[in-house]
Amino acid sequence: MRSWKRATAVAAAACAALVALVAPGVAHAQSGQRAEVPLRVAVAVLPVADERREGYDRGLFRHWIDADRDGCSTRAEVLLEEAVQAPEVVDRCTLIGGSWYSYYDDVTVTEARALDIDHMVPLAESWDSGAWNWTPERRRAYANDLDEPVALVAVTARSNRSKADQDPTTWLPPHRPAVCRYLVAWVTVKIRWTLAVDPAEHDVLTELAAGCPDEPISVEPA
Repeated sequence: MRSWKRATAVAAAACAALVALVAPGVAHAQSGQRAEVPLRVAVAVLPVADERREGYDRGLFRHWIDADRDGCSTRAEVLLEEAVQAPEVVDRCTLIGGSWYSYYDDVTVTEARALDIDHMVPLAESWDSGAWNWTPERRRAYANDLDEPVALVAVTARSNRSKADQDPTTWLPPHRPAVCRYLVAWVTVKIRWTLAVDPAEHDVLTELAAGCPDEPISVEPA
């Protein structure tokens, strides 16, 4: 079994490889550098390691915070960003009206309270995949990642709770045309945060990628 120390090192090297593919001569990946590589290459560089669930507690990932102190939490910021029709913002960032498209299940929603904000790679899955070894500050940053558009997504509460903490080996969007979009987002987040995949997960991602367009995905290391 590959050690977690080794897995973390390989994950960091994966980000470096992504940057090197589009910027020859760059020795290592840095926050702020965005790499674009084909989907199947991105899947291929994901580090593979067994998962570790011991010690997980959702409370170890502080969310939803108001990072810029504008009165709107991370949840509200995602809703404002992803609204198809913008809601009215009143009082302390209360959202009235608006509409959203939940791509997981191909549903349009007209009430913000009917939506969940899904962590693309669930908090428990991130813990299993390496976040157990992070500082509290990095876990908080992960749980409130507004800098990567695909990291947090507004979806129906039904679809989010169906997904729970599952990875693509056991859960994919019920709206099948959304699967490739979901795959790209999953891989992007895993690489951005140097998270490993377990062997079964890697096999499924590889199989799914073979059936999706091999278009470049964009990744910026966190």
